[in-house]
Amino acid sequence: MLLDQPLKKWFTNAQGSDTALKSMLKSISWRIVGTLDTMVIAYFITGQLTMAVSIGSIEVFSKIILYYFHERAWEKVTTTKKEHERSEELA
Repeated sequence: MLLDQPLKKWFTNAQGSDTALKSMLKSISWRIVGTLDTMVIAYFITGQLTMAVSIGSIEVFSKIILYYFHERAWEKVTTTKKEHERSEELA
């Protein structure tokens, strides 16, 4: 546990919450796990490693694009009229 304390400083703030760095690294590692999972499933279905890697490669970009639009839709749905008016006043 030699690196335990230095990593805590990088990954938690003074309030004990996760830092943006930790969230970013977790997001990247989760995308890697998800893509590897897709490649393994594609390999079991197709039996072709080249096809599995191709599907996984496409999946990385399609999931990023879909996630972006998903986030934008949630932002529109969850923003109240008052928040929208306040943001227009600040602009």
